[in-house]
Amino acid sequence: MNQESEVTLGRFEKYIYVWIALCGVAGLLLGRFFPEFIRDLNALNVDGISIPIAVLMFFLMYPTMAKVKLEELSHAVRNVGPTLITLIANWVIAPPLMVFLATLFLRNPDFRAGTILLGISPCTGMVLFWIAFARGNVTQGVIITAVNAVSTLLLYAPFASFYLGVGGVPVPFSLVALSVLLFVGLPLIVGQVSKRLLTSRKGEHWFTERFLPVMNTIATTALLGMLVLLFSSEGQMILEYPLVVALIAVPILLHFVLMLAGMHLVSWLFRFRYEDAAMAALIGSSTQFEVAIGTAMVVFGLGSGAALATVVGPLIEVPVMVTATKMLKRTQSYFLRKVNTKAAA
Repeated sequence: MNQESEVTLGRFEKYIYVWIALCGVAGLLLGRFFPEFIRDLNALNVDGISIPIAVLMFFLMYPTMAKVKLEELSHAVRNVGPTLITLIANWVIAPPLMVFLATLFLRNPDFRAGTILLGISPCTGMVLFWIAFARGNVTQGVIITAVNAVSTLLLYAPFASFYLGVGGVPVPFSLVALSVLLFVGLPLIVGQVSKRLLTSRKGEHWFTERFLPVMNTIATTALLGMLVLLFSSEGQMILEYPLVVALIAVPILLHFVLMLAGMHLVSWLFRFRYEDAAMAALIGSSTQFEVAIGTAMVVFGLGSGAALATVVGPLIEVPVMVTATKMLKRTQSYFLRKVNTKAAA
């Protein structure tokens, strides 16, 4: 097991669901009693990407990216199996599955459109943190998220037009490029440069045992801060339409569970290492909600049901991902036995 890739939430991890609930309540109260402040925060954005969220995402991603070993990138490029399976999951299986689930549970065509936009937008950012938290292969994840970014630029518009039956869906080029730069590229560059500088001056032991634990605590704070912001931004919607939000959440949750379980099972059947299996399962099941939200607002309008449906995705992402990573980590021994059996044979 590669301990370099392990990320923990420290003292918060034991009671993570309590912290999530408290942050949700805090966000709802903040949005309810200080709506003008939240509107001002939401106004701070570039091409649809919230600047406060981007700052929090940087500190969330930094410890993960600082632990990436660049010398392993060449091996990750040659590790074709997990990359191919993840791309097939993202572009061949995930979209029609979401169409089926959205049609099954949602009668409102706008709500269906929003959930479908989520289903065809493979994740390219925050999923790397969850891969590290699940002790997965972050280096391989960096390669696949880069491939996902390129494939999104090429495939998102035609897939959206096909599955929605709406012509002329725009390619969210600037949104995809900026999100990859801010959520993957910048933390990776800063993480690697700072790692080299700090290890040369303070030593690798100091960097690993003293500096990174502090950054992990900051990352935890950033994660909880993101929850507060997300719930404060959409708190009014949750309070006014709780049943609608719950209904939209059903196909999104089912889609995530089916994709996660399916990807993990396929990885086990192909005898992947646990690190690759966890990485493939998380990338194959998660979505890039920024692209979905931006596209829904452009195509259907700011106050549309489609835009509302896409916003449900990030509201449930953190608790769902925490649960998923905890469950994935419990399966490590099964994958180790598969690998050992194969090696013994």
